Amino acid sequence: MRNLARALARTTALAAGLLAALPAAQAQSGASDGVVKIGILNDQSGVYADFGGRGSVEAARMAVEDFGGKVLGVPVQVVDADHQNKPDIASNIARQWYDTDKVDSIMELTTSSVALAVQGLSREKKKITIVDGAATTDLTGKQCTPYGFHWAYDTHALAVGTGGSLVENGGDTWFFLTADYAFGTALQNDTSKFVQAKGGKVLGGVRHPLSAQDFSSFLLQAQGSGAKIIGLANAGLDTSNSIKQAAEFGIVQGGQRLAALLFTLAEVHGIGLKAAQGIVLTEGFYWDLDDQNRAFAKRYMARFGRMPSMIQAGTYSSVTHYLKAVQAAGTDETEAVARKMRELPVDDFFGRGGKVQANGRMVHEMYLFQVKSPAESKGPWDYYKHLATIPGDKAFLSAKDSGCPLTQ
Repeated sequence: MRNLARALARTTALAAGLLAALPAAQAQSGASDGVVKIGILNDQSGVYADFGGRGSVEAARMAVEDFGGKVLGVPVQVVDADHQNKPDIASNIARQWYDTDKVDSIMELTTSSVALAVQGLSREKKKITIVDGAATTDLTGKQCTPYGFHWAYDTHALAVGTGGSLVENGGDTWFFLTADYAFGTALQNDTSKFVQAKGGKVLGGVRHPLSAQDFSSFLLQAQGSGAKIIGLANAGLDTSNSIKQAAEFGIVQGGQRLAALLFTLAEVHGIGLKAAQGIVLTEGFYWDLDDQNRAFAKRYMARFGRMPSMIQAGTYSSVTHYLKAVQAAGTDETEAVARKMRELPVDDFFGRGGKVQANGRMVHEMYLFQVKSPAESKGPWDYYKHLATIPGDKAFLSAKDSGCPLTQ
């Protein structure tokens, strides 16, 4: 009897120990490292610093705070770094984040060459990337991955919006000034297809290096082409400098029009309405479009001192959706979260009625705007006139037509 009692006591103690350990085991399976860590990797000091930059980091932190600062009972942490628009630097940072710092997901990823490099590495590491700042459709096309998502916009949406609208309004001959890397090539190619599909002609193009300072020779070639539209297939300070220098050459006064194919609120603010007035552009967000956008923008402005761009608002949306997917999956394990990312609808001020396709492309409305003249603006940041809303299924390629091997 004494031996039986001792055996029962040992069994009871073992059971109690297992029960005591259960919550810790559950927490381990829910969030593998006791924290969910999100990395914002973008250009914070170069040509795209205003485009996303520190403003995207602030938007990510806002999203985490609005979510409650925790998911699955563990804290959510945001880390950030400047990739300097160099794929090798970006890949090294991403590798350290994954291997040493236990980052669960990398987001923003301004610059298409950087985004493609980090998305490729993340496929090897089985980690989720969400691209807000880069534009190439290859991210959800021929270089798509099971863990890669593309959020705010892409070159197809820009071509449909700005390219399509200008051809329909008489801009039927084009010459391109193109940034000489993956993004510029994709944007020129996508826009050229829309121009030609609508009966227009592409008369030529010239490529310039990233972060060019002098656009005079490129602009003289564009001016000499006689094209009605000079398509700026660049972004950030490259676009701003192109527009400023075009004004010095009297290009618009001479009857040609500039099409800023990727131009955001940050660049308009940087060069001012006098230089930017009349430019038609496509964005996925504008702070003064409706009450929901104004409410977010007011809070963002109070924190960061500027109105949010499409990239910064998109970063807030992508971080929020990722955390919702982690919560719904009950784990931060990549495969489970990626499934939930595709299953859950996107329902926030940025992507109302949005959906994530099988190839990782988040489909949402895009908007065609024209920059106001100084006389039309009622105050600071009142820069856009809303011309049209482009439905998501028109703005973005379907998964079937994207060329993504995962959907064939």
